[in-house]
Amino acid sequence: MKKLAGKKVALLGSRKIEDISKLVENQGGAAVSRPAQGTLLLKDEKLQDHVEMLTECSFDWIIFTTGIGVETIYQTALEMNRSDALISSLQKANIAVRGYKTANMLKKLNIIPAVRDDDGSMAGLLRELSAYSLKGMKVALQLHGDPAPLLKQWLEDNQAVYEEILPYTHIPPEEKVMSLLLSEILDGKLDSVFFTSTPQVRNLFSFARQKNTEEQLKTCFSEKTVALSVGKVTAQALYEEGIIRVIFPEVERIGSAVIELARYYTEEDI
Repeated sequence: MKKLAGKKVALLGSRKIEDISKLVENQGGAAVSRPAQGTLLLKDEKLQDHVEMLTECSFDWIIFTTGIGVETIYQTALEMNRSDALISSLQKANIAVRGYKTANMLKKLNIIPAVRDDDGSMAGLLRELSAYSLKGMKVALQLHGDPAPLLKQWLEDNQAVYEEILPYTHIPPEEKVMSLLLSEILDGKLDSVFFTSTPQVRNLFSFARQKNTEEQLKTCFSEKTVALSVGKVTAQALYEEGIIRVIFPEVERIGSAVIELARYYTEEDI
């Protein structure tokens, strides 16, 4: 018998759904699409102002958290004919980075960060940043889809003054989809929920709080429904929401996550 036989897995992403469904089906499971990602809107109207601030060295520290965020800021600078000035400014700045995609994008621009996370997560970034004093310093905090509550709290606790830079703004996923997903979890109709990004985590728990079912949701994830994460960064977002049982692969890959879920069910003999 295949390892996911009889298991129903909700896919919360909005990309490559057919491919991921096939991976689940190859293990004997059934996949259903419940897109909880939300969608991107146009670039934030303040972005040009923020690019100008970055080129004028208005910040003591700059924290980049996503590769697409760096790319969008750079493309905006190109449109403003300020790309050379931006790169020159960033090369002189104190820069902290979360994620290999972010670091790779900066590397393409010949920018070397002063601080790099140790494991791809916000918690890993904070561990490395803790060696520095940011008291009274002005910090540019680039975010993308994830409010990063731990990072913002750390900056506040360390008496830093931060400005959020949002290369894109988001709109939440469809309410009818979220309502269906939440009811399926609460009613025990899903064996696993596959999270492939941190916004999916935030969106689900934010919706549950709106419906006053957050504690019920946590109970479901601890007693029946298995939270599956594509990697440790998204897993960290689940931990921050109070979910203790999270399955994820060592290397962040969708196929590896599905195999890890199959292995979990085999070992647990569920």
